[in-house]
Amino acid sequence: MAHNYILQVTTGSEYDVKTHKIVPVNQSTPVIIDTEHITVDLNVRIQSYRGLPHSSPSTSPYFSLPPHDKSQDQYSIAFRFTPKKAINGDDLVFGNDFDHPIRDRLPPGFNTAFRIVKWVVDPGLDGDVYADKPYLYGPAASSVNRLFVGPKTGGEGLKEEEGGGEGIGYHEAGLVFEEGGDEEGMDVRMEKGVPETEAARKKHFLVEEKRKEWEWEEGRVYGCDFYNPYLDFNDFALRLPGFTLPIMNYWDGQGLRKTQKRSHSLRYTLKNRATDTVLFVVLFTLYLKEDVDEEGNVKEGVEGGKPFEGKGKGVGGDGEEDGEGAIVEGEGKEEGKQQLPETSEDDVD
Repeated sequence: MAHNYILQVTTGSEYDVKTHKIVPVNQSTPVIIDTEHITVDLNVRIQSYRGLPHSSPSTSPYFSLPPHDKSQDQYSIAFRFTPKKAINGDDLVFGNDFDHPIRDRLPPGFNTAFRIVKWVVDPGLDGDVYADKPYLYGPAASSVNRLFVGPKTGGEGLKEEEGGGEGIGYHEAGLVFEEGGDEEGMDVRMEKGVPETEAARKKHFLVEEKRKEWEWEEGRVYGCDFYNPYLDFNDFALRLPGFTLPIMNYWDGQGLRKTQKRSHSLRYTLKNRATDTVLFVVLFTLYLKEDVDEEGNVKEGVEGGKPFEGKGKGVGGDGEEDGEGAIVEGEGKEEGKQQLPETSEDDVD
């Protein structure tokens, strides 16, 4: 089934795909999002990418850098952001969400997949997959693989005309972050008792009290990278240790449909849950190849699509608005509603 579809990645400051920008996958120039709440520079990398735009590189030098070369990471969402108002560490969350129920669309094996994801990817993951608008978020402070704390910039972050071409994380491959911070950032981490290593920092922020002591400061620049080797965007499968889930069969409920859905989407969201403010989203949308022309435009009338707007622009899709979905990181339904499994800070090495 996967060979019938082609992938498009878009990003924006809200869920409405009509407001999104095309993400130049595997290219070094970041996409810039600038709102009243936040300034963001964003790179998305996908290994062996075969999606839109057609001119996209199939890979990025990023995947040759450590630790990605040894861990064989398959994708990355790297972002540098500056909050324009302070956000408490317990309130900034990152994860998957949907606009429609998925409780009756969860595939067999979902319980097992979720427990493995909690174990190997994000022990802080929590949410409600049975809600009318289901979600699974983890605290950003413990969910991201890399956290780099930078300097204060006065609240505006990098200006758009700079194009993300300087500042923390600048690399020929795009945004690349190490765990830690600059001199000022390391002082902030030390003052708040945040450990220096990735694993210890994640374990630290699994404790609610520690998260509440942390503040994503107004005007300070942070660098984050979220990546793993488990989600394969070419075969559309979740490959976990000892377990593989063919998510293409259930992406937006496809496995329960008698006919192919025209588009499907998976959404990652960074938000302030205290105010329910969406800060930015990254939308991975699959289109039937027959619905995309040779130029890479989604054909007129295809739901969720919008035409390219010149070079560097592209189509986006929100196949979520009317469809049924399945999320990668979630809890399944076996006999009635079940609680999400508990995970403590001891589950992080």
